[in-house]
Amino acid sequence: MKTLRRVLVLLVLAGLLLAGVFYQRPLWVMRQGVHFGLFLHRVQSNYVMLPEGRVHYYEAESRIPGGGIPLVLIHGLGDEDESWAPMLVRLKRAGFHVYAPDLLGYGRSPQPGDSDYSISTEEQFVADFIQAIGLQRPDVGGWSMGGWIVLKLALDHPEIVNRVVVYDSAGITFQLGGGDQIFHPTDAAQMQHLADVMEPEAKPLPGFVQRAALRRFQQEQWVIDRSLASMRTGKDLLDTRLGDLTEPLLIVWGGVDDLIPLSAGERMHALDPSSELDILSGCGHLTPKTCPDRAAAVTVDFLKENPAPVGGTYTLSKLH
Repeated sequence: MKTLRRVLVLLVLAGLLLAGVFYQRPLWVMRQGVHFGLFLHRVQSNYVMLPEGRVHYYEAESRIPGGGIPLVLIHGLGDEDESWAPMLVRLKRAGFHVYAPDLLGYGRSPQPGDSDYSISTEEQFVADFIQAIGLQRPDVGGWSMGGWIVLKLALDHPEIVNRVVVYDSAGITFQLGGGDQIFHPTDAAQMQHLADVMEPEAKPLPGFVQRAALRRFQQEQWVIDRSLASMRTGKDLLDTRLGDLTEPLLIVWGGVDDLIPLSAGERMHALDPSSELDILSGCGHLTPKTCPDRAAAVTVDFLKENPAPVGGTYTLSKLH
């Protein structure tokens, strides 16, 4: 009986300790949970040397003979490769060999002080990554700013990529939701506002999570500001170029995206009429993270279909 009581006391103390750690460092704890989940699904955490330095990436290799269809996924502004976790697992199961690097300046990749972190700079970074991994014309996917990067890569270097998928993508002229300062939060309330715009149907963040998110955001603020400053010059906008894209293009969009409105996705589709536009109803800007089943399903269908689908707009309701 005494032994059981001691075990219970130890369990209670351990629980209190974990709760304290979570309260002090909630994002770190959640990230460790993501890392562990990817480890259980045999998704590897790797590094590769690029001209820019030592770069972190996740690699999810299918068990099918040959390792699966190569696919490179690029995250967005202020984000990191962990955000692709739900998609990595699903795409691996579907027969893809997926690579998801941290962009220059983000996650566990280098943060050179002299970089402008522009779309062109990140485009070269992705091209360097593809070459360093030794891939031959992989499919590429990009989310938000990452979509802009892979679209520009496909336009500038069509010999590097095969098919292209973008999720709630930047890259053409549009009216940013949430105000001009949405990516420059200075307090917990503004951090919550950013979260609400990113995913309008999500529950409010607890106060301690708001504060932790704000601290982390502010650590990368200088990188984000440089990226935004470059974007605002308009030098990398693709409005006049998207119609020249020769690679098959899938445009995936959350139907309730308040950050980059659906009208931007519809205009992208109009600029490249041979593209396919898939609208995921009820999803916001974080479509690959919060609606991974539908996002992965349309991605798999598009990338595996031969010949590649041409044209069309489709709306996919919530899965039941």
